[in-house]
Amino acid sequence: MTAQVSAVNDRDPDAGYRPDPHRWRALWVTLVAGFMSLLDVTIVAVALPTIQHDLRASPAQVQWVVSGYALTFALALVTAGRLGDALDRRRIFLLALTGFVVFSAACGAAPDITLLVVARLAQGLAAGFMAPQNSALIQQMFRGAERGRAFGFFGATVGVSAAAGPITGGAILALASGAQGWRWIFYVNVPIGILAVLLGRRLLPRTRRTGRGQVDWPGVALLGLGVLALMYPLVQADSGGIGRVWWLFPAGAAVLAAFTWWQHRLVARGAQPLLDPRLFTTVRGYAAGAAVGTLYFVGFSGVFLVFALFYQHGLGFSPLHSGLAVTPFAFGSACAAVGSGRLVDRFGRLLTVCGLAGVVVGLGGTALLLLLAPLDVAPWIAAPLLLVGGVGSGLVVSPNITLTLRDVPVRMAGAAGGALQTGQRLGAAVGTAALPGLFYLVLGRSDDYRRAVVTALAAALVGMLASLALATFDWRRDRCTRGGHGKCPDEVAHDPVHARHP
Repeated sequence: MTAQVSAVNDRDPDAGYRPDPHRWRALWVTLVAGFMSLLDVTIVAVALPTIQHDLRASPAQVQWVVSGYALTFALALVTAGRLGDALDRRRIFLLALTGFVVFSAACGAAPDITLLVVARLAQGLAAGFMAPQNSALIQQMFRGAERGRAFGFFGATVGVSAAAGPITGGAILALASGAQGWRWIFYVNVPIGILAVLLGRRLLPRTRRTGRGQVDWPGVALLGLGVLALMYPLVQADSGGIGRVWWLFPAGAAVLAAFTWWQHRLVARGAQPLLDPRLFTTVRGYAAGAAVGTLYFVGFSGVFLVFALFYQHGLGFSPLHSGLAVTPFAFGSACAAVGSGRLVDRFGRLLTVCGLAGVVVGLGGTALLLLLAPLDVAPWIAAPLLLVGGVGSGLVVSPNITLTLRDVPVRMAGAAGGALQTGQRLGAAVGTAALPGLFYLVLGRSDDYRRAVVTALAAALVGMLASLALATFDWRRDRCTRGGHGKCPDEVAHDPVHARHP
């Protein structure tokens, strides 16, 4: 076991590391591409009524325009990360980005709902292949404090893309007037994506083949089936999917248990697993960081849909007006995420603890205002509290990504980043299904929009508080281990990875 631990945790030596002179320009190429792919998770939501009317689609059909993208996005992440590690991250990134551009154009040109859904499924698959290469390329191109700064920008991209979706979608619909204006939500990706492909070909570094091209195809099948079984009922929640196919949850858990067994067996045989289980057991901070991220995205991802439902249907706001009401959160998140990259090495997990506390205060205070204040002024006097929540969010997403991935060997960066983002996508699927569902449940019983939004926000805070509790535990454990005093849990005291970092 000792040999296995050292094999997974020995990081690539920095002795021969030479900074790529194009690394910062290359980073911006990956961030722009990543922003487009993540923005497309939420930007389409504001256009669904227009799409449904224009293409004469049913509610169940039009829901697949959003949920189908999220489903294929999540299914591709770990496999794409492993392929990037084994082959060439640059090549996979550019191929996926090219596919994303092509399928974006196909979405914009779709003549009916069936072709639009098919194009969205393909677009989500391309986005899923592109996403894990972003974090892996950061680990490949940067070291030390520069890596923290780079992950700060990456975290800002992740956080702001979710908040900016409703704002951007509303702005595009306002500018592109007419029944066909929704098509520009997809067309806008085309010129930006083409420019990113051209710049990426010049600036992105090639990856040395470290995995001998081996891919665990049985693992790919097991993980794909497990994730599909867990996500399918969630993405179909609006059409009764959870009640109709609830049995997929235990089936998915069983398949993922079989996947875990298979990965352990491959490690014991000295073969290349799809996702090395030692990432979770021996790499410092990885398991805790992945759990913190998953729990946080349960609450974080559904909040903006709930705000959109409340502002547009409850208060009669336009899509653009609704998006502007949550702008303070997006602004605070962007500013804090960029700055937190410079602070994470100094404060470590404490930064995410403070950030989560800020999110709880900001969203909790907003819920109280929406419950007690007059509705004609409540959205605007809540702006300072949303700003506090946004700053807190910026101190969560970016530092958590950095802390989770910083001790992962570069040769495993793609698979590790893919697994981290898969957890986030699963959390987001739970949040975007549960919170709007709870909103509609309360609204149907009381016909009270105020009570519905407050109840949904309270449920989001449960996920935030669970994430805060886990982050606090990990911070105290890390502090105990580094300080060498106090009563530390046995598993930490004997952890060979922590022992290497006095």
